[in-house]
Amino acid sequence: MTLEWGMDRNFDNGPPESTASDTKAPGFGEAVPIVASQQTLGFMARRRSASALSLGAPGPTDDEVRALLTIAARVPDHGKLAPWRFILFNGESKARFVARLEAIAAGRVDGGKLHAKLAKLRTPPLTISVISRHVEGEIPEWEQRLSAGAVCMNLVTAAQTMGFGANWITDWYAYDADALALLGVTDGERVAGYVHVGTATEAPLERVRPDVAALTSFWDG
Repeated sequence: MTLEWGMDRNFDNGPPESTASDTKAPGFGEAVPIVASQQTLGFMARRRSASALSLGAPGPTDDEVRALLTIAARVPDHGKLAPWRFILFNGESKARFVARLEAIAAGRVDGGKLHAKLAKLRTPPLTISVISRHVEGEIPEWEQRLSAGAVCMNLVTAAQTMGFGANWITDWYAYDADALALLGVTDGERVAGYVHVGTATEAPLERVRPDVAALTSFWDG
């Protein structure tokens, strides 16, 4: 189904500080100068995912969601294939999806554990599923899958720049055959992630970060 912007999508009102209305993508062929931004570097240095369980209303508005998806699509994409698509969940649509997943979980030996994990999907006001799709041709599949991962990261970063909390996870329903069928995932497609977006009810705490020096070397031939 094609998403018609401006139709009644039942999105919650976003934070007043959101700047989605100020974003404007350049036109095709327009020069896009590389400009240094210390503010962006400062933001990235402190970027931290919020717990999905801490994300509440309000969520992004219709216009903010459109801005999020537009920015998400500005990723490296060898061959200009757009090897990904989006599925949105909010309000009643999310409630129905979660209920169907609960029914799937109920039929499994570890159903209680699977049911508990659905809280991360149920709680946030908006969830965006990024579906990675493989387009047959010259571009290696691996590169196409990486592009879908970049879309997920762009979504998280853009949402947090708007002032929302965001979390990128997969969990069992991203791999379970029955859950994938419910989602409408076809052959050649995979769930790159569920990106949850909402207003953070608590500030996330910094976690342990990798030792970058230990993971870095110079090639010496």
